[in-house]
Amino acid sequence: MDDVVMRSAMTLGTVAVGAILAWALLPVSSTSFGLAFGSALVAFVLAMVQSFKRTPSPALILGYAAFEGVFLGVISEMYNAQWNGAPFQAVLGTIAVSGATLLVYKAGWIRVTARYARIGMAIAIAFVLTMAVNLLLVAFGVAPDGGLRSMGPLGALVGVIAILLGAFFLTLDFKQIEDGIAYGAPRQEAWLAAFGLTMTLVWIYVEMLRLVAIFSSND
Repeated sequence: MDDVVMRSAMTLGTVAVGAILAWALLPVSSTSFGLAFGSALVAFVLAMVQSFKRTPSPALILGYAAFEGVFLGVISEMYNAQWNGAPFQAVLGTIAVSGATLLVYKAGWIRVTARYARIGMAIAIAFVLTMAVNLLLVAFGVAPDGGLRSMGPLGALVGVIAILLGAFFLTLDFKQIEDGIAYGAPRQEAWLAAFGLTMTLVWIYVEMLRLVAIFSSND
């Protein structure tokens, strides 16, 4: 557990440092948006490479965290410019969701079984595919105003579903950590646990940021 905590602090700390530097050094502009997109793409590639590796690579994981941090810093600054305080509220929301999920998991109200994982993953895959189709429809002008990702009630509902899926992924992360400790997994496996937690928390934060913006726009 100490190894998991330490590795998670390193990866999340790297994300935070990258975000702070990006926020401080990159003004809101089309150039910074392009840099954010490029950083997100690099982070995605590094995450995919690590996901298909049999052993954890600290360099890949920390590299992912650094580029993800740059992406988060730029988009957080953009959201803050239009909805003042949105990133701070999103951070608080992410902490609240994570804490509540941990409490529910530790209380035994959620049992992470093979069936639970299969059903949850099926829903998650369907959600991602739906969002991919929606993105294509928006790009070709078929679905105006963002389609399912609009700034209205439908967009808010989709955001809530995405956050619930993030909480589902958190329960899988907690189960992975618990099983790793119980079965005496090698200490190096703590990097994988930290990697999973970081990806999940980034997912929840981004969705929370959009949700805060939607509610702020409709005030």
